Amino acid sequence: MTGTEPLLLGVRHHGPGSARAVRAALAAARPRVVLIEGPPEADALIPLAADEDMRPPVALLAHAVDEPGRSAFWPLAEFSPEWVAIRWALEHGVPARFIDLPATHTLAWGREEKDTSETPDAENEPTSEKRQPDPPAPGTPSGPDIRVDPLAVLAETAGYDDPERWWEDVVEHRGAGDRDPFAPFTALEEAMGALRETYGAGGHDRDLVREAYMRLQLRAAQREFEDGVAVVCGAWHVPALRQRTAVAADRALLKGLPKVKAELTWVPWTHRRLSRAGGYGAGIDSPGWYGHLFAVPDRPVERWMTKVAGLLREEDRIVSPAHVIEAVRLAETLAVMRGRPLAGLGETTDAVRAVMCEGSDVPLSLVRDRLVVGDVLGEVPAGAPAVPLQRDLDRQQRSLRLKPEALERELELDLRKETDAARSRLLHRLRLLSVEWGEPVASRGSTGTFRETWRLRWEPELTVRVAEAGVWGTTVLAAATAKAEADAIGAQSLADVTALAEHCLLAELPDALPVVMRILADRAALDTDVGHLAQALPALVRSLRYGDVRGTDTGALTEVAAGLAERIFVGLPPACTALDADAAEEMRRHVDAVHGAVGLLGDAGGGAGRGKPAEAGSGDASAPGHEEAPTPTSALGHGDLRRRWRAVLRTLSARDTVPGVIRGRAVRLLLDGGELGPDEAARLMGLVLSPGTPPSDAAAWIEGFVGAGGGLLLVHDERLLGLVDAWLTGVTAEAFTDVLPLLRRTFSAYEPGVRRTLGELVRRGPGKQTGAVAAAVGISGFGAESDAGRADAVVPVLRLLLGLDDLVGNSDNELVGVAG
Repeated sequence: MTGTEPLLLGVRHHGPGSARAVRAALAAARPRVVLIEGPPEADALIPLAADEDMRPPVALLAHAVDEPGRSAFWPLAEFSPEWVAIRWALEHGVPARFIDLPATHTLAWGREEKDTSETPDAENEPTSEKRQPDPPAPGTPSGPDIRVDPLAVLAETAGYDDPERWWEDVVEHRGAGDRDPFAPFTALEEAMGALRETYGAGGHDRDLVREAYMRLQLRAAQREFEDGVAVVCGAWHVPALRQRTAVAADRALLKGLPKVKAELTWVPWTHRRLSRAGGYGAGIDSPGWYGHLFAVPDRPVERWMTKVAGLLREEDRIVSPAHVIEAVRLAETLAVMRGRPLAGLGETTDAVRAVMCEGSDVPLSLVRDRLVVGDVLGEVPAGAPAVPLQRDLDRQQRSLRLKPEALERELELDLRKETDAARSRLLHRLRLLSVEWGEPVASRGSTGTFRETWRLRWEPELTVRVAEAGVWGTTVLAAATAKAEADAIGAQSLADVTALAEHCLLAELPDALPVVMRILADRAALDTDVGHLAQALPALVRSLRYGDVRGTDTGALTEVAAGLAERIFVGLPPACTALDADAAEEMRRHVDAVHGAVGLLGDAGGGAGRGKPAEAGSGDASAPGHEEAPTPTSALGHGDLRRRWRAVLRTLSARDTVPGVIRGRAVRLLLDGGELGPDEAARLMGLVLSPGTPPSDAAAWIEGFVGAGGGLLLVHDERLLGLVDAWLTGVTAEAFTDVLPLLRRTFSAYEPGVRRTLGELVRRGPGKQTGAVAAAVGISGFGAESDAGRADAVVPVLRLLLGLDDLVGNSDNELVGVAG
């Protein structure tokens, strides 16, 4: 610093070279105060940066008190120059202050303006929770000035086609020979000054207002500390801060700015969210690589290759020390050939691909995802300000040992264990609050009835979702209860209410369930649309079956479910008439859903005991990630539901006014349920495929009958296959063109092995199978009855595969029922 001029340190945000230069410049200048680009309301939060529990990457989060979803972040990594300046000031007992436009204006301004795009890599305007549009390309005019990417222009001027490679060469790889710690900032200030003279101030009025506010803050600091002021800000702003302007002119720019009440705190951030690919305009392409360059004391290429080798070994790839040595040599050779002072990310990536990945981009994508970008998640101390709901969530996360992690992982839960059941309740309650920390997925490797599988991944934006959910309550339980009640009142359809009832059971919200059930009963009584009723029934039946696992009384749900089923039975046949192709396909899906739900409801009415495995083949009405157990509801009194549903299916199968896809599906369901013999099914198919039936209707019937896994039915019943084959070969050329799309859609859904077997049967002709095919398909080779001795031999293996050895009281006969 010379005279009374402030020390202006223009930086690239999240640049390790800039961070090292800032640290060296501050150590040489020893300022009395450090001013940093950022919201001044966060000054009180600066001391928390010295807390031992604070680990970057972190971000300053600002949100409007009356609208928590209106928020903005100021991310900081370990290699961010602003973070380095904060840490230097705290370590040396020097005051540190933020001098950017207050968040109270930034948030209000963002509410009024649609276009809030920022100059990439030149400013640290906050990244908003509302996704911002991409900035125009360099040289694109925008108003009186031109919006530019400063690094792209400087790189192009220097003869580089890649701004990142230019930045690495001139800043990140700058050798120790440059003794003047202020030299890089002087050069960068001159470059930015020339750019602003050529292209203007940036084409955005917001930049001018922010710079006016920063100048006012700088003047105030100079009055207080005289010549001991250092400023760390985006290099784009340095010429504006150096500019001599009238105080009155700066204040005039700030007059009348909109305001909202804002709150700020520190929140964890991730390297992935620092990347430009994550939508952050001032982001970088390789935060993991930059973090490596900043952290290692020497030999960055050698240390990087060692990291890569370790990652690939963890993925069971063969990588030896010789691979590391050769990759380092190749990277250094490439740097020399390309005229670079040091091997950069491009050279190391090419070397890793050639030496460690054997030319394949598949393992290389893993290196990029895990190391070049990375999943590092920061931490903030418990003393950081937070809404009460966030504190309750933190407490439950600690007690349940559910640590938020940026890396996606799967969590298997056994609901018979109290801790796992509590974890499940927490995750379901958070989903009700739109805090999507966990997503239920299908369980793998287990068919137990008390299992849940979750895919967990914590994103920084979830902190905003928690703040938004704080309006519903101060604890997760209270907030989820209030939110469920409000959602039930505002639900638009009956299916929405039944889904909400299911969520209330999963989240164990006993106070919300009565409200939801009252609204559900009212909606069910008034809704006359069979499609709506059919959509609502499966979720309601799943809720009945969850009741046993969760220990919840589901008596009211039982009555509503039975009432829905009754109304569906009455209204379904009339609703299936006079439908076009799309409506018929949708109604066919409703028929499948009701069939599965009735099967489950009938199982519940059978009085199965607590903990008994759910019967396989009773219908696919399970929720993703959850495996149900039937509820002991012997008092249901609805044991004839299945019988009455079968009568509805018979009605649908016999009515000519019902579309073919629904009639065929009804026949198939009756056949699968044993209510229709193979001979009768073949007779009905023969009638439909007779010459008097229009080909399009016959093709639709076939789609309903043998679609959705019906290929094996044709494989094992050559009479049905022969009927289809004879009908298809007899269709006229004109009609064949019309029915071909339907048939192609039907048969393309089969497994490759089923299609191959059907092709072999058709080629040989039904009834002419020989050899291995004859032994595996057709009626020949199958006994009239099952062989009990051979079935008993596989029972121990089945028990092991199904995980039933730990269940007491299950007989082998019950196991045979489970296996179908």
